[in-house]
Amino acid sequence: MMEYAGLLGSVVLLIVLALRGVNIILSTLICSLFVILTNDLPLAPSLSEYYVFGPLGAFTFAGKFFLLFAAGSIFGRVMGESHAAAGIAMALIRRLGAHRALWITTLACALLTYGGVVVFVVIFAIYPLGLKLLQQANIPKRLFCGALALGAATFTLTTLPGTPSIHNVIASVALGTDLFAGLWIGIAGGLAMFLLGMWYLERERKLALINAEGFVPGPADHISDLDESEYPHWLLAALPLIIVIGIILLPRLVGLSLEITTLQEGSLVRTLLEFANSQPIIWPSLALFTGSILAALLFPGLRRQTLAVMGQGTQDSVMPLINTAAVIGFGGIVTHTAGFLEFTSAMVNADLPPLISAFFSVSLVSAITGSASGGLQIFMQTMAPAYVAMGLDLQELHRITTMASGGLDSLPHSGAVVATLTITGLTHKQAYKDIGVITVVIPVLVTVAIIAFLSV
Repeated sequence: MMEYAGLLGSVVLLIVLALRGVNIILSTLICSLFVILTNDLPLAPSLSEYYVFGPLGAFTFAGKFFLLFAAGSIFGRVMGESHAAAGIAMALIRRLGAHRALWITTLACALLTYGGVVVFVVIFAIYPLGLKLLQQANIPKRLFCGALALGAATFTLTTLPGTPSIHNVIASVALGTDLFAGLWIGIAGGLAMFLLGMWYLERERKLALINAEGFVPGPADHISDLDESEYPHWLLAALPLIIVIGIILLPRLVGLSLEITTLQEGSLVRTLLEFANSQPIIWPSLALFTGSILAALLFPGLRRQTLAVMGQGTQDSVMPLINTAAVIGFGGIVTHTAGFLEFTSAMVNADLPPLISAFFSVSLVSAITGSASGGLQIFMQTMAPAYVAMGLDLQELHRITTMASGGLDSLPHSGAVVATLTITGLTHKQAYKDIGVITVVIPVLVTVAIIAFLSV
C-alpha cells in the first residue's frame, strides 16, 4: 500500500510543484527522493543509474537529443535575427488576415508533424514565425502554446492513420499492423480533436479580445520592428524552412517511389538514404544546420554576425533540454518501483471490458511516466500480449491505445509540456490551462467517445 501511495503521491507532488512555478529540475529531484524512500529503492543506483543513465535516464535523453535541440534552437534564432520569420508571417497575414493567426499556427504545425518532422523541431521552427503573427494579431502568447500543441501534439501525432510518428510506429511493430491501422477510427478521432481544439482556441481568442488581454513578449523574445518593406521577400525568407523540411522528408518521399534495395549497393544515393532512415535524430539535425547556413548566406544582415547568432541559439537550447531531461529522469525511477509493476499487472487483470481496460492502462502509464511514447512502449512490452490473447481486434487495439497514449501524458510534469513552456518563456500558471484542455481534456473525451461507439 505504501508503494502505491508513494508512487501516486510523487506524481501529484510533481504536478503541484510545476503549477506553483518551482524550478522543474529541483522538483524532479525532490519527487525522485520521495519515490525512492516510499518504495524502498536503493538510493545510489536510483540516483546515479535510473535517474541519470538508465533507459529513461535524464542524461540518456539529453545525450540522445542534444544535437537536435541545439540545431533547432540555432535555426529558430537565425530565422528570427534575419527577419525571415517576420517576412513569412507578414505575407501570411496579408493573405489570410491577422485574426487567423491561430489557424495558421495549427495547420503549419500539423503539416510538419504529419510529414514526419520531430515535434521539437516544429516548436523551434514555428516559434519565431508565431511571435510575429501574435504581435500583429495582438493574441496572448498562451494561445500560441495551445495552437502549437493542437497542431503538433494531438491528432497528427497519435490519431491520424499513416502518421510516421514514433507512437504509430511503436504500435505497428508490436502488433504487426501497418501505420494505417484503424483507418476510420483515426480519421474520425483526428477530425474531432482538430475541430474541438480550434473551437476552444477561437473562443479563448474572442474572450481575450473582450477582456483586453493581448500579446506581451517575453524577455528572451526577439521580434523584428523593421518597416514591412525592409523584410526579406517571403519566397526568399521561406527558402531555409523549405530546405529543412525537404531534407527531412526526402528519404520518405524517395522510399514511396522506389525500393532502396533496387539502388546499386555502395552508391552515394543509397548510402545517403540508408543513413537518413537509420538516423531519426541526426538527419533532421543536419537538415536544421543546413537551413541555418543557407539563411546566413542569403541574408546580408545576418552574414556579418553568423557565429554570434548561432552561439546564442546554442545557448538558448540548454535549459529546454535540461528541464525536459530532468522530467524524463524522474520517469526512469518511477518505472523501477514495485508499485508501478503491480499497477501494470492489476490493470491487465481488472474486471473491465478489454478496450476500456486497455485505454486506462495506457493512459495511466503515460500519466505516471509523463511520456506518450514511453507509456505506449511499456504497455506494448508488458501488457499488449494479454489483450491480444483476449481476442481484441488488432486494428482497433492499435488505434485506441495510440490515441490513449496522447491524453494523460500531457499533465504538467510532461517533458514535452516543460520543453514547450521553457522555449516560449511562459510558466505553467500562464499557459498550462490552454495546453491541458487541448492535449488532455479533448483527446481523452474523443477517445472515450470512440470506445463507447465501438462498444455499442
